[in-house]
Amino acid sequence: MAFDISLPARGTVPEVRFSPTAPSGAARIVPVAKGEDGLELPVTAFAAPGLFDALVALGATGSASETVRLLVDDTLYIATGLGAADAVDDDAVRRAYGSAARTLAGLKGETGQTGQTGQTGSVEAAVSCEFGVGPVVEGLILGGYAYAGQKSRAGRDEAGGSDGAARGVTVTVVGSEDQRAAFERAVVIAESTNLARDLVNTPANHLYPESYARVMREVAQQASLDVEVLDEAQLEAEGFGGILAVGRGSARPPRLVHLSWDGAAESGTSVALVGKGITFDTGGISLKPAAKMEEMISDMGGSAAQLAAIVAAARLALPVRVDAWLPLAENMPSGTATRPGDVITHYGGLTSEIINTDAEGRLVLADAIARACEGTGGAQPSHLIETATLTGAQLVALGTRTAGVMGSDDFRDAVAEAGREVGERAWAMPLLDEHVEELASPVADIRNTHNARTGGMLFAGLYLSRFVPEGTQWVHIDVAGPAWNGGSAHGYTPARATGAPVRTIVETLTRLAGETSGA
Repeated sequence: MAFDISLPARGTVPEVRFSPTAPSGAARIVPVAKGEDGLELPVTAFAAPGLFDALVALGATGSASETVRLLVDDTLYIATGLGAADAVDDDAVRRAYGSAARTLAGLKGETGQTGQTGQTGSVEAAVSCEFGVGPVVEGLILGGYAYAGQKSRAGRDEAGGSDGAARGVTVTVVGSEDQRAAFERAVVIAESTNLARDLVNTPANHLYPESYARVMREVAQQASLDVEVLDEAQLEAEGFGGILAVGRGSARPPRLVHLSWDGAAESGTSVALVGKGITFDTGGISLKPAAKMEEMISDMGGSAAQLAAIVAAARLALPVRVDAWLPLAENMPSGTATRPGDVITHYGGLTSEIINTDAEGRLVLADAIARACEGTGGAQPSHLIETATLTGAQLVALGTRTAGVMGSDDFRDAVAEAGREVGERAWAMPLLDEHVEELASPVADIRNTHNARTGGMLFAGLYLSRFVPEGTQWVHIDVAGPAWNGGSAHGYTPARATGAPVRTIVETLTRLAGETSGA
């Protein structure tokens, strides 16, 4: 589903369709693996006689993400590496097909069965019971995503015309009719992830609180979601002091967007989603260093992920009520900006002493969490899932690809496990009693940071915990590293925005819906 939304540029992906038969003359993607005795061809579907020997002769090893192209009997084959044959799992399949999808942009000029050149081919992706439909489809759509931004045609041509986009390429996933539902689910999840990527990739001069809220309204209308947007006057009237404090320094005022999907039917199960939407983060008065500050367009990645997750819930018709509360603000330094030492009052009445204005994400999240936990129509949510590109300390502790997960012990562990199972690495982290005293303030209920280098990710989670009422199962997912890939593409992960942790959240919602529906 391609949403018609007001962005200056969107990523491109190959068209992926489902069919019981392969189109004539199509190129074919074949997975290979690295066995103890050399190359292995674990799936023989679409593999011509002589393909294996030809791959061996070319030096193919089956190593993870290795791709090899060759012609056999006038058919183009793309062999994609799964890695070690005894360690193939769903994520190895996603990575293999993602790597293959990135090569599709180069199909122009390849010779196929028809003998024509200069044409963009149709690529066949083999699906077997061993590897399943879902990982293959997710790998193709996620790995085939390419974002060229606002480059002119001349700029693309100057770069050799290679922006990684497989324009005009169609990939046919061949399977039986009983696999169609799995195909359609995988498409929804992958397209939702790419929606989040598009938003995070958009420059902050195009995506700021007001325009971002407008895009959310456009998405909501097309996804049949209820939507409410609170402007600065409403935020002031209702006491959202954290959101207002962060947005105070910007000429572009903040917003709070509330989106709802009511699929709960008779179950009454309700889940709240909260995501950080700092459309650009300078650090405010506590100004960040200039190096790589341009990557702070990604500081709204949590809100993009939650928007994408509630869209997926609606498209999948999950039997659960989902309310997303997404606070949007731009953190800028100016004469009206919040200062270190200021005391603010959050929604619900708790007060914070501002120690560092670059610890701003937790301020807007605190307001949104407090409001989300009140519920809608008098029904409080049983679970709260919140995510944010919150702390540099997450990268120090866990690196660029593994999210830190904090919150209620059992729910925290379940969400971290769900993330690992869908290929979004996550690790459960503790909230420690000995840290409580370090967030105590002499002039407010809590300080917004302990203002030291130690344990920053955990202190942020502890701060947020103060705004979650007793009895609510909750989780905080810090994706400061995983939401943005500052290096080269790998597997099914592109450069720049990754879309994490959309798939973790959708999987968690699916499991919660399954528990309530008796599935």
